[in-house]
Amino acid sequence: MQHWVLICKLCDKMSILDREGGIGKFMRRNPFGVDICCRKGSRSPLQELYNPTQLELSNTAVLHQMRRDQVTDTCRANSAMSRKRRVLTPNDLKHLVVDEDHELIYCYVPKVACTNWKRLMMVLTGRGKYSDPMEIPANEAHVSANLKTLNQYSIPEINHRLKSYMKFLFVREPFERLVSAYRNKFTQKYNTSFHKRYGTKIIKRQRKNATQEALRKGDDVKFEEFVAYLIDPHTQREEPFNEHWQTVYSLCHPCHIHYDLVGKYETLEEDSNYVLQLAGVGSYLKFPTYAKSTRTTDEMTTEFFQNISSEHQTQLYEVYKLDFLMFNYSVPSYLKLE
Repeated sequence: MQHWVLICKLCDKMSILDREGGIGKFMRRNPFGVDICCRKGSRSPLQELYNPTQLELSNTAVLHQMRRDQVTDTCRANSAMSRKRRVLTPNDLKHLVVDEDHELIYCYVPKVACTNWKRLMMVLTGRGKYSDPMEIPANEAHVSANLKTLNQYSIPEINHRLKSYMKFLFVREPFERLVSAYRNKFTQKYNTSFHKRYGTKIIKRQRKNATQEALRKGDDVKFEEFVAYLIDPHTQREEPFNEHWQTVYSLCHPCHIHYDLVGKYETLEEDSNYVLQLAGVGSYLKFPTYAKSTRTTDEMTTEFFQNISSEHQTQLYEVYKLDFLMFNYSVPSYLKLE
């Protein structure tokens, strides 16, 4: 286990260097200095990000610096809560997808366009096997063998990649993401594995006088029951949350791993294409764009929370509070916090 302290110390060092760089000087904020190793004779994504070829900083670069600052400041202000774990284990790195060829590490967060980003990572790592991300079936994008994750490397290899590769993730308004997860996993009849695994457990614990059919099938979980399950202390003592409703800070560990880019679901297309531009593939690879009619919206989320008591709303906000603060999402206007 002591080997994993090395990873944690390295990530801490990177974060500390970033914090000590000061807010005013963007170029001084490069936590790796100016001599990042070049790959194949070209500039690495980290060089493009921290030492851009153009002298004047773009509005995009400034925006992403502000997002990095927000994460750093939140980690510092909530250190007792955000850094309970001093040591990262292999299991903590299973969401970090590695692209060797373009020196990228992507931490995927379910319900934040992760299917399309996994498709893109398959194109980037496929060495010509794929060209159009949308030709890759969604279920194939989620086959773990199709992408390499950071936990599959040795300790020195992990340390090297954490230091040298550009690390990024995408986030979403926490409660909108939660409602999206609920709608997808508990209201779609085809998701029988989730109904059996979680639905039956939720109904057994949260529904009085449940029918035998509901206890057996678990396919009609109400949103109020789902919320009650999430805030139940027994739930979190029993096992970690499923990745679809786990907090981003628990999935990607942004207080231990220094992320160079924080993309947002609300600006998904431009943020994604900025990553691809930095990786040097923006001229021929773009983030897939299509209107998803079933997408969970803010208005939809507001409706789902109307039947949640203020007590439960307050408890649920506490569960996801760090995600709200870290990624600069304000308290939703529809919440009735106690």
